[in-house]
Amino acid sequence: MTSLHPAPEETLHAERVHHDRCRAALAAMVEGAAEQIVAGEDVSASGADAEVLGYRLRSRAKAMRELPPGPLFFGRLDFAADAPGHGGQHYHVGRMRITEEPTAPPLVVDWRAPVSRAFYQASARDPQGVATRRRFGWAPGSRGDSADLTGLEDEHLGRGESRTSDIVAREIERPRVGPMRDIAATIQPEQDDLVRADLTDSLCVQGAPGTGKSAVGLHRAAYLLYTHPKRLQRSGLLILGPNRTFLGHIAEVLPALGESGVRQTTLLGEVARGPATGADPAPTAAVKHDARMAEVLRRALYARVSAEGVADLAVPEGSYRWRVTAGELARIVERVRAEEPPYAVGRERVRTRVVRRLREQAERRSGLRPASWVRRVERSRPLTARLDAVWPKVRPEEVLAELLTDGTVLDRAADGLLDPDERAALLWPRPPRSHRSARWSPADLVLLDELSGLIEHPEGYGHIVVDEAQDLSPMECRAIARRAVFGSLTVLGDLAQGTTPWAARDWAVQLRHLGKPDAAVVLLTTGFRVPAAVLEPANRLLARLGVTVPAARSLRTDGELTLRPTGDVLGTTVTAVLHALTGEGSVGVVAADADVAGVREALAAAGIEAAGPDTAGARLTVVPASLVKGLEYDHVIAVEPAAVAEAEQRGAHRLYVVLTRAVSRLDVVHARPLPF
Repeated sequence: MTSLHPAPEETLHAERVHHDRCRAALAAMVEGAAEQIVAGEDVSASGADAEVLGYRLRSRAKAMRELPPGPLFFGRLDFAADAPGHGGQHYHVGRMRITEEPTAPPLVVDWRAPVSRAFYQASARDPQGVATRRRFGWAPGSRGDSADLTGLEDEHLGRGESRTSDIVAREIERPRVGPMRDIAATIQPEQDDLVRADLTDSLCVQGAPGTGKSAVGLHRAAYLLYTHPKRLQRSGLLILGPNRTFLGHIAEVLPALGESGVRQTTLLGEVARGPATGADPAPTAAVKHDARMAEVLRRALYARVSAEGVADLAVPEGSYRWRVTAGELARIVERVRAEEPPYAVGRERVRTRVVRRLREQAERRSGLRPASWVRRVERSRPLTARLDAVWPKVRPEEVLAELLTDGTVLDRAADGLLDPDERAALLWPRPPRSHRSARWSPADLVLLDELSGLIEHPEGYGHIVVDEAQDLSPMECRAIARRAVFGSLTVLGDLAQGTTPWAARDWAVQLRHLGKPDAAVVLLTTGFRVPAAVLEPANRLLARLGVTVPAARSLRTDGELTLRPTGDVLGTTVTAVLHALTGEGSVGVVAADADVAGVREALAAAGIEAAGPDTAGARLTVVPASLVKGLEYDHVIAVEPAAVAEAEQRGAHRLYVVLTRAVSRLDVVHARPLPF
């Protein structure tokens, strides 16, 4: 059994008093962080040391000031007297460590601290030294007033007592309006294992709808930042989402966990050298995203390297000339190419080896040469001119523009890789005057990043979290792999939700493109957010999707599915919206992209104001099906599923996404037969 709230009033009072004490301590910590900045400015150290110290102090103070208001703890652990390391101790567990003095025992321990793991993993079968685990119930939407602490549950694990937590269930099922919340209070054991995986481990989480895979990825990021702060301050941590709408949806999770300043962007936001102002027809985009393009680009770049027809090099020094014959220069170029360095590195290696040859000649004739002599020879006009001839400087835009403009260049680079139709699809029908006036498409930006990586390796990250990774093309995966050569990945996705033409059908293939073929693939199939009633039509659709993933299952037996067959889709949609607005939580109306304008007009005509998908915290939102991935609403109204399924190449996968966005109720408005 579990002791359920309402709790004895004296126990609640004691916990409220403790929360007041924590609130006062946190205020002092914030004030102290601000004072440290002032003191740090007077530290006697080198300029560089003072700058680093100041940055760290300002970052810490900023993070503490920007903590969202809310309860300061959500759980408590009371350890048995004989528990190793913590005998007789008790700890409140919250989103950050709170203490009255740096050396004093904490009033609240961070959920990421080693001792907190027992809060998520202990059970009656394996209590891990915990005598009692307490969970606190706070009023919905609480901003942290102690009076909002309304109840608690105690699980006496040391006595073998355990059961499903009502507080956890209510928190998971609580109606949602606005961006994604953190799940620090409700992390399940299998999620905790993933969150606390080592920094060196790359993981792939195949998660069915409602299993919390996005939240797991964000909480793993927060855990790694807490556990390896210095390493990740140096190397960086990156969050990649599928679009700006999704990034807005998850934007508040890391700050709520005390981690600010983490780069969160889309893949194009990370790789783009400029804006995408062009567009590709579908066949052209498909070729550009194909893995074969990596070799096409490599050939096109290195086709510029050639010592054929080059003359001898002569560098004058007074009345004497130091020489490297054309044959020697050709051999140097050939050897450097065989080493396969980045293009820019290869150019400098050729320069260095030619200078070494010249220096050997000069020193044999008249003794050692100083460094100034070497620098002068390195930048001499004859050497630079010959280097430009055999290994010219180049910009990615120049290489790609020539490839997409000149059929002869493309034929040479794509020989044996692309067929004639694919080559024809790549060529620009109306080439720009130069690469400077080119209108690059989103796919072009990925190709430019590939070329940029061939010329000079990009700086990498210590860890990258990649959400909706099933939708990445092979070329997009390569862009991420280049940034994770010396780091690790958390790859999140669901093969059933793959909606791009190049979406992955197998994680093993996708992980090879991402440069982490040995990453463990972990299945999350148990849903905590999406009720079983809502999952039922999506699971029926699953068999049509051509991917091997287990059906989602839910621990929630609540939830409602309402089918609304009609001859007036827009009128019935308005009716469904009016009914939905009588309930709690957010309402999302999802329709095929081409139908969104009509839905908006019908709602406006009925006097119903609806927000767009980028408006945070809206009560009612109208969302195109193409933008709903990763979002959740308490009540979803899916408008004409057949239209969603027919709107694109992988429309059935898109419909699967639409049907799994509701966390309480799903209405399906349709005039046509249902695809599921």
